[in-house]
Amino acid sequence: MSLTFRAISEDEPGPKWAGLFAEYRTAYLDWWASEGLSGRPTYLECRRAFKKYMPELLSVYDQLCALAGGGDMEARFLSFYCPPRYLTGCSQAVWSGDEPLLVRNYDYNPHAVDAVLLRTNWQGRQVIGMSDGLFGLIDGMNDAGLVASLTFGGRQATGVGFGVPVILRYILQTCTTVAEACEVLTKVPCHMSYNVTVLDAKRHFLTAYLAPDRPPVISRAAVATNHQERVEWKSHARLTATVERERYLLQRLTLHPETQDRFIAAFLKPPLYSLAFDRGFGTLFTAAYAPLREQVELLWPGTKWVKTFGDFIEDRITVTYPIGGTFERRSNTRPW
Repeated sequence: MSLTFRAISEDEPGPKWAGLFAEYRTAYLDWWASEGLSGRPTYLECRRAFKKYMPELLSVYDQLCALAGGGDMEARFLSFYCPPRYLTGCSQAVWSGDEPLLVRNYDYNPHAVDAVLLRTNWQGRQVIGMSDGLFGLIDGMNDAGLVASLTFGGRQATGVGFGVPVILRYILQTCTTVAEACEVLTKVPCHMSYNVTVLDAKRHFLTAYLAPDRPPVISRAAVATNHQERVEWKSHARLTATVERERYLLQRLTLHPETQDRFIAAFLKPPLYSLAFDRGFGTLFTAAYAPLREQVELLWPGTKWVKTFGDFIEDRITVTYPIGGTFERRSNTRPW
């Protein structure tokens, strides 16, 4: 099984973004309607919620809606307001060394991922991140040195709120410090339970446990897997080995002082690296964000893809996942 990741750079929303959206449009809108449209909010409800909770990003939202064709369904999807349920796996941790560094594994269904590393300069703020729906982000970094990443929180409750990827986009567009990000995480409602870890250039960090049915909990946890303060969805916890992965990372942080390279390498091996692609929780990539170097590394066993704000080449890399075989990769450094 292979997946091609693309690196795309576009300062302002324009033809590249519109072309990507047109490519994925059918899949996006089919997903949006997958639970029936009667439970999805109207465009007016979506825009009102966006204006209430993320007003600084409203003009970008309007731009993207126009580029997507200006249709009702496209605009509702792009709001990420009260979306269908979706579950990821994922592990992430802040390295215990002196330099700020956040490393994460993204464990998800390979047929439901953008596979786009997007560099933007919307509203004068540079952001590099892994796209979700071409508006939201599953992880990313801005030019102020703020990093944000998400994992699923291991609870089945759903409610009125935004999909967490657009909350990450909002944080990276409007915040420069962990303290500012904390304000966003405590005020913007999230439609499912997710864990968001943020790290800034001064190595301040926090993990927020978001939920639709209770107030957010802000913790100093350096590690997040797929539960919150305790396991609440036991079958999911067993399926994803969330407790085992959390313990492993905590041991590495507290019992095994190690270099950056060794810490990153641990994410490329079990128990953190997952081959459960048949269950929708295989590790699609490892990302290491180093804000002082303005650098993100995307990694797979045996290969590395490095991007910075100052050196962001538009290219692509095709990854063949090791289901019953060895790990391979093919790259094409020509602009796509």
